[in-house]
Amino acid sequence: MKSLLVFPGQGAQTVGMGKDVYENFSTARRVFEEVEDVLQVPLTQMILEGPQEKLNLTENTQPALMCVSAAFLEVMAAEFGFKVADHRYVAGHSLGEYTALYAAGVISLSQAAKLLKKRGIAMQEAVPRGRGKMIAVLGLSMEEAESVVAIVQHELPNKVCALANDNCPGQYVLSGHAQAIDLAMQVAKDKGAKRCMQLPVSAPFHSPLMEPAALTMREAIDQETFMDPKVPVICNVTARPESNPQTLKENLVSQVCGRVRWTESVQFAAANHIEKSIEIGAGKVLTGLIRRVSPDIATQAINDLESLKAFFNNKE
Repeated sequence: MKSLLVFPGQGAQTVGMGKDVYENFSTARRVFEEVEDVLQVPLTQMILEGPQEKLNLTENTQPALMCVSAAFLEVMAAEFGFKVADHRYVAGHSLGEYTALYAAGVISLSQAAKLLKKRGIAMQEAVPRGRGKMIAVLGLSMEEAESVVAIVQHELPNKVCALANDNCPGQYVLSGHAQAIDLAMQVAKDKGAKRCMQLPVSAPFHSPLMEPAALTMREAIDQETFMDPKVPVICNVTARPESNPQTLKENLVSQVCGRVRWTESVQFAAANHIEKSIEIGAGKVLTGLIRRVSPDIATQAINDLESLKAFFNNKE
């Protein structure tokens, strides 16, 4: 069966994620310890015990989600003989692309942790707290969402409003200056949006306001050695698979300000005969999105000990 491995992004984090795998497998504990050693912060305690507010700080959220996915991956490999190379593609949502690169052998665990910590801090510092916002808009078409952005840009030419995430049909995320996003919320409702929700994030990610963070990440990523991937990585900014290490670097930099083209990424996988997606890590957000984009793709989420064992029991 041709399958796609996917890794979650910000919003999937919860206190206690990965706890049963951490408690049951020394392999998982070693992953947590290595990430914590790199970051020099009590990340394990934050992940397993909270508080949620601390875990939600993007400089912690980003390495934490990668750490949990990596712990599952390493347990799957060590205990059950799981091989990433047996799968057709890997992909991750936003920060999850770093986890995908780790899974594909492009970067090491310590590289992923170090880069995500830097990314989280750079994204937080790019815009003073309170100046930016992100909203999820439900119930509009892609064309309608793009027209909301165009109207806001026309009304407020000196403010930023960008389409940040194309998650699935009828679910889009807008990002930018608070004033512009407030107007976007009103315009979207006028166009018939079923719901507009402000996201609990501390900065306007995936918008041109993140340019200072993109420059920081370019410098950081340029200093790292990227290996050839074991399997191609479907990148957020192109929605296409990539295997060239230099292009993978460029795409990570572009991703800071660029749109997460998740719908197109899943559509590409479906068009290239992917039959199953396997989400590895916290929650099952991507599993839900994939079902809405392409119902023909079978989905499975591995996010706790029960689902981990069920995955391998079903394979026998």
